[in-house]
Amino acid sequence: MKRLKGITWNHTRGLLPMVATAQRFSELNPGIEISWEKRSLQDFADHNIEDLAIRFDLLVIDHPWTGFGAKTNTILPLSDYLSADYIQDQKENTVGKSYESYVFGEKLWALPIDAATPVAAARLDIFKALGLSLPQTFDDLLDLAKKGLVAFAGIPIDSLMSFYMFCCSLGDAPFQSQERVISQEIGVKALKYFRELAQYIAPENFDRNPIKVYEAMVNTNDIAYCPFAYGYSNYSRIGYSKNLLHFYDLVSLNGQNMTSALGGTGLAVSAFSKHIPEAIKYAEFTGSSYVQQNIFADNGGQPGHLQAWKNERINNTTHQYFQNTLPALERAFLRPRYFGHMDFQDHAGDFVRDYLMNGGDEILILNKMNELYVKSLNLETA
Repeated sequence: MKRLKGITWNHTRGLLPMVATAQRFSELNPGIEISWEKRSLQDFADHNIEDLAIRFDLLVIDHPWTGFGAKTNTILPLSDYLSADYIQDQKENTVGKSYESYVFGEKLWALPIDAATPVAAARLDIFKALGLSLPQTFDDLLDLAKKGLVAFAGIPIDSLMSFYMFCCSLGDAPFQSQERVISQEIGVKALKYFRELAQYIAPENFDRNPIKVYEAMVNTNDIAYCPFAYGYSNYSRIGYSKNLLHFYDLVSLNGQNMTSALGGTGLAVSAFSKHIPEAIKYAEFTGSSYVQQNIFADNGGQPGHLQAWKNERINNTTHQYFQNTLPALERAFLRPRYFGHMDFQDHAGDFVRDYLMNGGDEILILNKMNELYVKSLNLETA
């Protein structure tokens, strides 16, 4: 018996589809057993994947780790192991830039098994009870927030991702130069827009990630609307929680729907694995169109394959989660994936979150972020 171990993240969306696919894979391939462990969402975003690759055969990773994994040779270039037809199917059926997010040095380093970006979530029962309509514009959102009915994920990493969203939505994507994160004009404007909304958000939301926001939405009647947090289709499925969430595209700013920062997860194979052929075979199975549309999606997964997002059965099960939010995925901003970027991502959100909570000098905030950014680029060339 060949026994492989995998590491994923601690949520129904992260764990159950991996367990289900591993079980079915073992049934189809006697003699191979795959077990999955889980880590917190914060560890998923922050923890060095080199340490994990030494201990696990299979890793579910966040795409900004791609460059680090490639440069340190801790994960395998899957495009060297999978057939050209399989890779072409993955490329053609990408959800937004999900496929591209795992490409580094013209090779694919993880399979995009899960796709996500910040989208809007609503408790329609609360809107109906109060006789309110869903916000369509940022001004509508501010009006709703003033009623105390809005929340967003405000921990540092999510505050940073939302800052990127405001920058993109105001007409300038971050990281277009090697001297600064964003132009001073757009950066100041983005911070001010974000701070205006943040003043109407309950303080506890600055200690919440998207999961905690959604749990607060479904387990209390305090929050009617979350304008942007990484989407979780689980909460749009009957029976998952006592109250149902419906998900939508983002509100408009300056006449266009806002552009958020791409998330999702990829399935990588450790370069240290003693069972590489078996790990590759399982990855191929899990990322395939058929499995993504069935076993993966039916067990709480949020597929990374486009055909699953277009699947009528899956959309009916999730109150049109995938159909409603696909436009946001298709225009989502792709974060940098160079070797040193995680050093920037790990710390820059602290500046944004502190500003949202306490105010301050926007130019000073941007200068601090620029210093951290330049430092991270120097790590790339070190």
